[in-house]
Amino acid sequence: MGILNVTPDSFSHDGLYLQPDAAVERALAMVQEGADLIDVGGESSRPGAIEVSIDEEIRRVIPVIQGIADRSPVPLSIDTTKAPVARLAIQAGAHVINDISGLRLDPGIANVAAETGAGLILMHMQGTPRTMQIDPRYDDLFREIGDFLASSADRARSRGVAREAIVIDPGIGFGKTFRHNWEIIAGLQRLCRLGYPVLVGASRKRFLQVCAGIDRGDLLAATLAVSVAACLHGAKIVRVHDVRSHRLAMEAMGKLLEQPHSENAAGS
Repeated sequence: MGILNVTPDSFSHDGLYLQPDAAVERALAMVQEGADLIDVGGESSRPGAIEVSIDEEIRRVIPVIQGIADRSPVPLSIDTTKAPVARLAIQAGAHVINDISGLRLDPGIANVAAETGAGLILMHMQGTPRTMQIDPRYDDLFREIGDFLASSADRARSRGVAREAIVIDPGIGFGKTFRHNWEIIAGLQRLCRLGYPVLVGASRKRFLQVCAGIDRGDLLAATLAVSVAACLHGAKIVRVHDVRSHRLAMEAMGKLLEQPHSENAAGS
């Protein structure tokens, strides 16, 4: 999944794709680099971010989604917590709704997914973007995240969303300490047992910067390592900024996994 932020305050793109034409060209470039899905977002979810209005979010994302849909058959997702934005995005050509609140902020998103047949990604987040990194705590990290995601999926299905349309996301960096993020990646298979495909979005996030002790703009190697590890632990989708590098890494990982295992290989 290629990330396309059309916001002025994204930690990664810094407003580079606020103009619809530039955003569409970036999306098409990610498709050429190997993206299977493009995720378009018009509201920053960085720690401390302030909510934008429905009208402003619509103004940012709808022309971009229409422009991409007119020029490429690649599936599109709309990264939003607002049902009116999701509905207009689907009408404009999006195929998936990516709700970082897991239906907590606007349960009507499930109705939109059910009525349109759109896919639905449900993410776990403790608090809101504005508050989520203020001393996040868990008594039982995997149980609490798993219970939330299972409950969100059940709510979506009760409103008519098909089970096969649902993807879950543990929310790396959303109301988690650095240690929580590493624990989630290492124990991802525990969340896979819920029976839904798992998405992981760790690209360029601050816990990698702290680990590596480098500038956020130079986190490709660390991001690649975590994305590959997430897939080896069961993730089906990785949400990333650097599509080409991830495509190459995933293809190499796939070739490795295709090889027969042999206990005598090391000594042959």
